[in-house]
Amino acid sequence: MASVILRPDFITERDEKKHSLEPNMPFNIFVTRKIPQAGLDLLSPTFSVSVNPFDRDLRRSELIEHTKDADALICLLTDVIDRSVIDSAPRLKCISNYAVGYNNIDVEYATSNGIVVCNTPGVLTESTADLAWALIMSCARRIVESDRFTRASHFKGWEPMLMLGQDVHNKTLGIVGMGRIGLAVARRAKGFNMKVLGYNRSPQKAEEKELWQQVDLPTLLQESDFVSLHLPLTDETHHLLGEKELRMMKRNAILINTARGAVVDETALIRLLKQERIAGAGFDVYEQEPYIPKELMELKNVVLLPHIGSASIETRTEMAIMAAKNAIAVIKEKEPLARVN
Repeated sequence: MASVILRPDFITERDEKKHSLEPNMPFNIFVTRKIPQAGLDLLSPTFSVSVNPFDRDLRRSELIEHTKDADALICLLTDVIDRSVIDSAPRLKCISNYAVGYNNIDVEYATSNGIVVCNTPGVLTESTADLAWALIMSCARRIVESDRFTRASHFKGWEPMLMLGQDVHNKTLGIVGMGRIGLAVARRAKGFNMKVLGYNRSPQKAEEKELWQQVDLPTLLQESDFVSLHLPLTDETHHLLGEKELRMMKRNAILINTARGAVVDETALIRLLKQERIAGAGFDVYEQEPYIPKELMELKNVVLLPHIGSASIETRTEMAIMAAKNAIAVIKEKEPLARVN
């Protein structure tokens, strides 16, 4: 049984890197960042596996260097897999993204080169919905602000006007994007006796009509107390919520984004939050991630998280298993669990 190779010197020792792996293993898989062991264990008995051993994203030159002999690539959203990476890897058959989104990959160019692109939908649905709700509750009830207040020894006893927030129950929740995650968020809202409005490209399914009401985007923004975003980043959804749309929201409304940062015009949102034209926001994603504007970090009416929507032990493990199974299937010329192209 071959072991997973973790070589801190793989970037510099290019000649040795090519095939220091066992000669009876014709297929090479490169994993751009350490993922849960369960996924790696699926790969190592059959394939030659190299894993980035550094606790950081690879530099562009490093990514190209170590991908050039790969038959399959398991990568992250932070890895930009564009023409230059694809052109440097003539053996590449599969790009298996360790994520549900895939806007980091030039799918069209990969397709034109006969490369199968895969992702990990479904397995992270419930965890991401949980986190969206954590942000809703944190923003509405000022949880993070109250924690800082208490740790700073400002708490002197119960006060009738201390840290007043907003109720969540019996309010209206607007969900932009009624896919798997959007529906999971909607199901949780019923426990809070909320009215759920949804905006979606495709028509509502008959069995969902008791769960949510389909409306256009302006209606959703104008009537919702909480707006939660759950849609992919595409040319059509880039800055879907610009200043015009954001100004449609109620002054006491809270915006939640666990989708993709660039769905929102971050500059416009910061301006409106500073003006208290929108009551608050909770973010797990950012427009120029990992960069976060200083102005945003200084605002007290926002909760900021480091892109942890799927960050539970169980979910990240399932993602690793699915990403590995996708790569294995493509190499064996079988249909993967989740194919993008």
